[in-house]
Amino acid sequence: MNNLLIINASIRDERSYSRKLTQIFVNNWMDKHPGDHFSFREAGLEIIKPINEKWIAAAFTKPEHQNEEHQEALQFSNELVKELKDNNIYVIGTPMYNWSIPSGLKAYIDQVMRINETWKFRSGKPDGDYVGMLENKKLFILSSRGDTGYGENEKNEHMNFQTTYLKFVFGIMGVKDVTIISLDNEEFGGEIFEQSKQEIFHILNSIE
Repeated sequence: MNNLLIINASIRDERSYSRKLTQIFVNNWMDKHPGDHFSFREAGLEIIKPINEKWIAAAFTKPEHQNEEHQEALQFSNELVKELKDNNIYVIGTPMYNWSIPSGLKAYIDQVMRINETWKFRSGKPDGDYVGMLENKKLFILSSRGDTGYGENEKNEHMNFQTTYLKFVFGIMGVKDVTIISLDNEEFGGEIFEQSKQEIFHILNSIE
């Protein structure tokens, strides 16, 4: 049995295409794997607390030395990190905002990038050699974008700080099995966008 964590990051609700992508994914997966378990984390319509000075002080304090204030500062982060550890498949639905990710998703990443929890230095001290601690995980990145050409070796690849960033940062945490599915051309609408939707929806429905 798989445990899937669905993370939605769009600040739009019914008008969000990234949410449509995750919904299609979930419906398809449920049909094919009815015994699997789903958890949902909202990073768009609900506020993800940004980290602050107290959080940083707590995160870099060894657990055995943490006091009540440290533990309180990390309470929400601990909840998010536990979700990542308890689930083996992650599905992130995110739009591209200004060639990057929504602020809520960045706040989420800041909360789960925890030294000695989701990543560590190989030597135990700053050495530039990062070791991910999330093992045997799979990530699906379902993105929606207004324009096109952001894929590998495409004309706008250098402007893509959305899927490239997510793949990199989750890779640091140990997640190397990554599938990226992107719905492009939303800004153009019309026939070109309809064609994009048909192609991507077909891909989503074919995932086993």
